[in-house]
Amino acid sequence: MSIHAVNVRDLESADAPGVKVLVDRIWPRGIKKTELGHDEWLKEAAPSTELRKWFNHDPQRFPEFARRYRTELEAAQSEANADLVKLKKLVGEGDIVLLYSARDREHNQAVVLAEWLSS
Repeated sequence: MSIHAVNVRDLESADAPGVKVLVDRIWPRGIKKTELGHDEWLKEAAPSTELRKWFNHDPQRFPEFARRYRTELEAAQSEANADLVKLKKLVGEGDIVLLYSARDREHNQAVVLAEWLSS
């Protein structure tokens, strides 16, 4: 089993096998829903709107963002969040590609989510 975080703009060139799951709460700008090539869109596995707005893609806030997002993930898991349950099931079945639209490829929710799912 492998988990890859891939930017939606890199999907065509990425050599990442598996089920492709968009893990953004908001649909990526400039990409038509029929053109992404994803298998699932699990909005509720993404950070809360409040956390996403607080983070505002500021790399200096990333460590705190990651900590808060992991806390949200733990709470969602306790509440049996349907999207998170589905995502964990997919991970258990094989390779998975977590799609995200953030420009920063190192400081984004998919990186944190991939790490959390792997632990």
